[in-house]
Amino acid sequence: MLIAPLDMPPESEPRPFLFGGQARRPHLRTRDRQHVRGIRLLLSLLLIPPVVVSCANMPQAGARQPSSATETPTSPAKTPSPADPRAYYHFMLGYQAEMAQDTEQAIKEYLAALRADPSSIVLKTRLARLYFSKSDLEQAVRFADQVVESDLREASTLAQFAGIYSGAGLAEKALRLYDRALEQQPETQEYYFSKGLLLMTLKRYEEAERVIGRGLDLAKDSALGYYYLGRIGVESDRPEQAISMFERAIATDSSFRPAYLGLASVYEAQQNLEQAALVYRKYLRDVKPESMDMRRHLVRLYISHKRYEQALSELEQILGRAPEDLDAQLRVGLVYGELKQYGKAIEQLTKILGVRPAELRVRDYLGLMYEAVKEDDLAIEAYQHNLQLQPTYADGHIHLGYLFYRLKRYPEAITHLAQAVKLKPKRPDGHLILGLTYAQTEQYALATQAFEEGIVHNPQNADLHYNLGTVYDKLDRFEDVVRAMKTVLQLDPHHADALNYLGYSYAERGIEIEEAVSLTKLAVSLKPNNGYYVDSLGWAFFKMGLLEEALVEIKRAVSLVDDDPVIFEHLGEIYFEQHHFEQAKEAWLHSLELDPSNAKLMERYRELGLGDPTQEARVQQAQRRIGQQSSAPHATP
Repeated sequence: MLIAPLDMPPESEPRPFLFGGQARRPHLRTRDRQHVRGIRLLLSLLLIPPVVVSCANMPQAGARQPSSATETPTSPAKTPSPADPRAYYHFMLGYQAEMAQDTEQAIKEYLAALRADPSSIVLKTRLARLYFSKSDLEQAVRFADQVVESDLREASTLAQFAGIYSGAGLAEKALRLYDRALEQQPETQEYYFSKGLLLMTLKRYEEAERVIGRGLDLAKDSALGYYYLGRIGVESDRPEQAISMFERAIATDSSFRPAYLGLASVYEAQQNLEQAALVYRKYLRDVKPESMDMRRHLVRLYISHKRYEQALSELEQILGRAPEDLDAQLRVGLVYGELKQYGKAIEQLTKILGVRPAELRVRDYLGLMYEAVKEDDLAIEAYQHNLQLQPTYADGHIHLGYLFYRLKRYPEAITHLAQAVKLKPKRPDGHLILGLTYAQTEQYALATQAFEEGIVHNPQNADLHYNLGTVYDKLDRFEDVVRAMKTVLQLDPHHADALNYLGYSYAERGIEIEEAVSLTKLAVSLKPNNGYYVDSLGWAFFKMGLLEEALVEIKRAVSLVDDDPVIFEHLGEIYFEQHHFEQAKEAWLHSLELDPSNAKLMERYRELGLGDPTQEARVQQAQRRIGQQSSAPHATP
């Protein structure tokens, strides 16, 4: 039985109600009567507009956006008499709590009212809405089920509950309720649009188009309907249809902002910078020149395409209207950084911090600018200042850890990076840099652990798998190296480093030579000026017995890389196989000049009858140089 009988005048007594099978009147004390009359008087002044449950980030026909987590409560429609005055009392308290936006208290009071009037559809409806507003989908659905199983005919409530079911992932239930709402009110375009949106999320695009089309038949001037058809074009990867529908929405309502954003997004996805910019500019010119949001979209577009001067021009317009806009001020500093005008960037960011000293991200960017101009001490000071303000600031630990890693201050780097992954375990960069730091200090077991933990949280991150593979190589776990690199290539078939690493690993071991050539060829095609990739390809050719091809590639690698001992070692091997012994000897001696610790090459040099390389003056000089470097006192970082 429903509460709040609006069909009774405030001064009337409650109607008889059935109790124990007999019609009786409740015995109300005078104070109770006055309280109930007051409630009825207030309820008689209220209305219930339908609550439309919207799709995220999609404008809704006929919907209003709530200013808080709960809709402003409104009274129920005309209903039968209540069973118990306590229901009125708790209903009123719940209503007052809703007015005060106290969702928890409202639910508590409505549940109390429901205990007094357990058949109340109005109470169950309100409870379903409130639970949905606080994202308690299980309870929202529980009460919605009780309502919709009744002989509910109110189209707006059916549509509301369809939205609840949709939000809870119960799409088929939602579709049935939209159909019931349309049976009651077949001329209501909003219900067609809502049903069409749900079908779109289910990727049932043809059905969605038909349903939204029926809504448009009822309102041919609905920009919203055309906008939804545009969204379907986007979702179903039909950009031309999307463009056509967004343009039609704009033609129908030249001020309809979502259609401009949708149209620009399609052009951006097509990398059509000029057309996207034209859309944003048209809105700014013809609709709302003062729109800061649309101008920010234009700034983002220009920055993403490295049109920094144009981005600066737009940012100046934003700051001309809103000089205190922190985001615009910050972007100006970042644009200066991208233009390598580091002095201006530092000046801009420092100015912001003078007014807003607690802005952590601004000081982070200032630290990056200091790094760019090699002012590492000032960068460290900036990052440490942030951590003094907020010790749990993960970005500060990552930036400081990476800087210490770059400066080879590995123990300090490990301290900060370990804290970063503890604070943000799902971020891949912390695990990645921590693993690299352990690898630099030859703590390969810990490096493996860091990369593997990162992969647990980011299984699709190719760089984590790649670096894990390189550490497996250090641990002589070749099968794991192959597995890791193949995983990388499954995730990213054009990961040049993995192609090169796996190809060279095969070539070095003399196995899977044809695949080694294929892998290294692909790596070189992706980065043709990478001398190390070219060397890998030459070495794979050598292992295949293609000496001329190998020599061409190794010589090219020598021209691309400054004095790498491994490349010259490879060059010597090719010359020796071609019986160019003097040239082989020269290449190997040059390799030993660059790396006089290569005992394996020295032994091979002797075995081939080329003499004792340690007696060569150039090698002796290199050994003395290395010895002096190792015995020199290390400067304190």
